Amino acid sequence: MKKLTVMALIACMAFSAVACGSSTTQTTDDSAAAADETTEAPAEESTDAAEEETEASDTASSDKTWVIAMDTVFRPFEFTDENGDFVGIDVDILNAVAADQGFNIEIQSLGWDAAVAAVQAGQADALMAGASITEERQASGWIFSDSYYDSSQIFTVKSDSDIASFEDLEGKTVAVKNGTEGAKFANSLMEEYGFSVDVYEDSPTMYQAVVLGQADACVEDKPIMADSIKTGGLDLKIVEGMESDPAPYGMAIMNEANQELLDMFNAGLADIKANGTYDEIIATYLGE
Repeated sequence: MKKLTVMALIACMAFSAVACGSSTTQTTDDSAAAADETTEAPAEESTDAAEEETEASDTASSDKTWVIAMDTVFRPFEFTDENGDFVGIDVDILNAVAADQGFNIEIQSLGWDAAVAAVQAGQADALMAGASITEERQASGWIFSDSYYDSSQIFTVKSDSDIASFEDLEGKTVAVKNGTEGAKFANSLMEEYGFSVDVYEDSPTMYQAVVLGQADACVEDKPIMADSIKTGGLDLKIVEGMESDPAPYGMAIMNEANQELLDMFNAGLADIKANGTYDEIIATYLGE
């Protein structure tokens, strides 16, 4: 009986050991499965979150409105027409490029100095106002698009003036617009030809200074001056031969974070040049 009892106890212990071993293995398998599910679930949630974040980012990008600062009167590149609409070569090119590339714009007509200041302060994203692409501006932080027009700087005088060359400017006064290539051109000749320079805030005031005899000549972008004389009936004339080498115009940003805008502008500009829209715009205002 003792032997039977001992044998029974041994058998029971063996059975318990086997049963406990199965239970531990099963528990481990269940834990691994649960761990896998726990690992996979956050991954799915993370993927979904990433997709939602990307979609939100794309939506934010497509909904962005780019603020473009312009001059107020720089005819024929920007001006207000008889209907009160803000129009011009710059305006039409910008609108055509934005339509081609599918981005939104808000044009702010501020005047040259205020437009430059707005972009520098981050209140506007870019400047498009017949801004000449120069090494000096690039060195000071201006980042330009591809050129959309080339223009020279020209001296203009009253219709009855006998000024016909740079030498005739000795002792005279030349009017310029602040911060422009015309001002730079005049200043580069001032000492050589012995004239003084007066600075004005906008083109119309500068023109009137010459018309009223407050200045003997002014310097302006050639297409702007030609259009102003033609459409404004100004008692002025361009002095042929008294001009600079042509320089390209470009859109300018002053924050590298806005490079996307320049890239879209360059792509759209290439497209409207290829499909003839650009030529139509230029012909509308300059007859070229």
